[in-house]
Amino acid sequence: MKFINILTLVLVIVGGLNWGLVGLFDFDLVAAIFGAGSMLSRLVYILVGLSAAWQIVPLFAVMGSGELAAERNR
Repeated sequence: MKFINILTLVLVIVGGLNWGLVGLFDFDLVAAIFGAGSMLSRLVYILVGLSAAWQIVPLFAVMGSGELAAERNR
């Protein structure tokens, strides 16, 4: 389970950095590497989206455990 969490977190970071480049410089790195609208680009976008959805699970787990509240009380 830890491997999938790390992999999905890395993909979410890649997606976030790509969106940052799009917003700041109007440059889509994924499209530049794999080709705009290519099947590989679409696959990367799909994997990033699925990774973001997957990362919701550990977020709610941490929120439900009270770990975030414990960190604030330090």
